[in-house]
Amino acid sequence: MSKVGINGFGRIGRLVLGRLLESKSNIDVVAINDLTSP
Repeated sequence: MSKVGINGFGRIGRLVLGRLLESKSNIDVVAINDLTSP
């Protein structure tokens, strides 16, 4: 299992997270870094 962090949660960061969640890959998202609060 690979662990990844997403640096930036703009349009591309959200697209990458969506693809990772849709695919049944062995990739675990452990952190998301963004400039603004959710």
